[in-house]
Amino acid sequence: MHGAVLLQDGGGGVSETLTTARRATLHRRVRFIVGFTITYNVIEAIVSVWAGVLASSAALIGFGLDSVVEVLSAAAIAWQFTRKDPERWEKVTVKAIGIAFFALAAYVSIDAVLALIGQKDLDHSPLGLGITALSLVVMPLLAWIEVHTGRELGSKSVMADAKQLILCICLSGTVFIGLVLNSLFGWWWADSVAALVVAVLAVHEGLEAWRGDVESPFEGLEACRDDD
Repeated sequence: MHGAVLLQDGGGGVSETLTTARRATLHRRVRFIVGFTITYNVIEAIVSVWAGVLASSAALIGFGLDSVVEVLSAAAIAWQFTRKDPERWEKVTVKAIGIAFFALAAYVSIDAVLALIGQKDLDHSPLGLGITALSLVVMPLLAWIEVHTGRELGSKSVMADAKQLILCICLSGTVFIGLVLNSLFGWWWADSVAALVVAVLAVHEGLEAWRGDVESPFEGLEACRDDD
């Protein structure tokens, strides 16, 4: 194949041979993904923090700040794929994403503990419910596209950024459930408890990214599908 190259896949093996043209197409797709991610998360951050302030919800404010971490992660990927040789900057970018995971875990943990200690009642937040529900629709699709792009490219940094999106999905779900439980039953503590679970997951993923041990976040589901 003219201009073909062999790339290391996210799990350490060798991906399919890519032509130069196909690799360029995938690089453009990555730039589109991170561009969309940055734009969406800036809007999500503004809406979530605003809704959090209106509802006195530390979880919603934390969710908005998580979107800022998502922007930083996507910006690291954008920076990498504007380089002349993106693969050269792979390790640096993956470590940067690992640091973003740790920052997210630290903030979510502190925010959740303070919310539990303060026992502050939350107001009903239709805006908060709306933005978290929208994220549960948009982010899984975006993560799925990024995972398959990263696997074809054999890029650990793209796979690490996809895991960042998976964490955003988890946090969206926990905040959404917490807001629903608070609205229905007055369980103000529910989203803080669930957020602590996400923080543990963030530390785990951060350690994997720091070590460069990055696999598809859908690995288990894909294995089950292959077995079938």
